[in-house]
Amino acid sequence: MSTATPVVFVHGLWIHADSWHNWSDLYREAGYAPIAPGWPGDAATVTATRQNPAALAGQGIDDITAGYIRVIDGLDAEPVVIGHSFGGLIAQKLLAGGHAAAAVAIDPAQIKGVKPLPLAQIRSALPVLSRPGNRKKAVSLTSKQFRYGFGNAIPQAESDELFERWAIPGPGRPLFEASTANFSRTSPAKVDTGKSDRGPLLVIGGGEDHTVPEVVARAAHRLYAASSAVTDYQVFPDRGHSLVFDHGWREIADFTLAWLDSQGI
Repeated sequence: MSTATPVVFVHGLWIHADSWHNWSDLYREAGYAPIAPGWPGDAATVTATRQNPAALAGQGIDDITAGYIRVIDGLDAEPVVIGHSFGGLIAQKLLAGGHAAAAVAIDPAQIKGVKPLPLAQIRSALPVLSRPGNRKKAVSLTSKQFRYGFGNAIPQAESDELFERWAIPGPGRPLFEASTANFSRTSPAKVDTGKSDRGPLLVIGGGEDHTVPEVVARAAHRLYAASSAVTDYQVFPDRGHSLVFDHGWREIADFTLAWLDSQGI
């Protein structure tokens, strides 16, 4: 049985789990036991996932969360969960549900109760939300859409390279669920933000993010005001939505390692 603390990395919409490879190497060197499982329906590689988008179609927030719970149930110890974008929403659900020792939510998709809806976020989601039928489908971004939603804070050439390397189809259902969360009592995007008997949570926002604008991440953090558990916030003002897998990933990763150390994990 390993004595190293497990770390579960949760990717976001439109990005393959292999994009966490740099983080996994760094965390392993720091003494953790990292894994980066895909969402239900993801194939083992980017190419294989692109070739079978139907496997992702219809997967919702609860389906994705349940998939990670199954992974966590097979671990030797309660893990740290680190999620990006919709992975950040999933990380919060796993922490509140008692499945994680601590969580980091990076540019997290909006949970129920978040009210700001910036125009940039609407534009980033339009490839899916503009067509109601996309709720049951898997949708791919174009390189131009990726540039706006993910790569706006990095050079065009890097954005294009990241698109070719990591972009995959994503199920439309989670976006529909998150966008209507405030109109549903039983939304799967609901998180128990008042819970105090949980591990520490770090929320990170990117000041140049179009997909999850920083005001959305900050609003999520504020929802935890009633909880006595540790809930910290950090903004990286010049970073966009690609911050966990672009050339500046190490700055974010190092900050999360230092934060976990400060929490005694």
